[in-house]
Amino acid sequence: MLSREFKDKIKRKINYYQLIYSGTTKHLKKEINIPKKWFGNDYGGFFVATDFINENSLIYSFGIGEDISFDTEIIKKYNARVFGFDPTPKSIKWISDQQLPEKFQFYNFGISDKTGTSTFYFPNNPNFVSGSVVLQSNVNVQNGINVELKTLEDTAAFLGHKRIDVLKMDIEGSEYDVIENIVRTDIFIGQILVEFHDRFFENGKEKTIRVLNLLKEKGFVIFGISETFDEVSFINKDLLKK
Repeated sequence: MLSREFKDKIKRKINYYQLIYSGTTKHLKKEINIPKKWFGNDYGGFFVATDFINENSLIYSFGIGEDISFDTEIIKKYNARVFGFDPTPKSIKWISDQQLPEKFQFYNFGISDKTGTSTFYFPNNPNFVSGSVVLQSNVNVQNGINVELKTLEDTAAFLGHKRIDVLKMDIEGSEYDVIENIVRTDIFIGQILVEFHDRFFENGKEKTIRVLNLLKEKGFVIFGISETFDEVSFINKDLLKK
């Protein structure tokens, strides 16, 4: 009998080729071949360019939910420092119940294009963890709370950092506004790992194409794409010159 894990793997592979042949993902193409590794589980992980990570690296991980497989694997492999961020009540509660690695620091605020408080809308399905501050199809606009958010620039200033080696974002639709804000800052970012939630918006593909172009103008190229085409990894071309 085939295991569930094996069946899931086959389903993902079938879905991968269906997405390619459908043409709906042709705007997402790997632009450079460099050594990379998938960190985290199948649903919470990302590709990371391994030649540019070491024990001195600073990793920002926005959008924790109830899964730190990406973060703990990075710490185990490189002994790097990971800073996790999530304003979601369920996530904050879950984190408080975990035995966290010494190199993992958690903060209960999120990232946005503006610093301040904003309404966080809970998911339509109460069993889910991740809501959003963005009005999109996955949230209940009648059910929300105020949460603290900071721009990337203000977050880095708060932590005393002028450089971020890896910026990971799984932020439920907020990535579009956040990326537009990030490309206007002077903070050096080595790698950007982002889950795109274009499926939440009627014009989602157009939103993704816009930020892809913004990142390209800023000097980032794609080196890794997940089988679902949701998780996309970018590297700063300035790193490749060294």
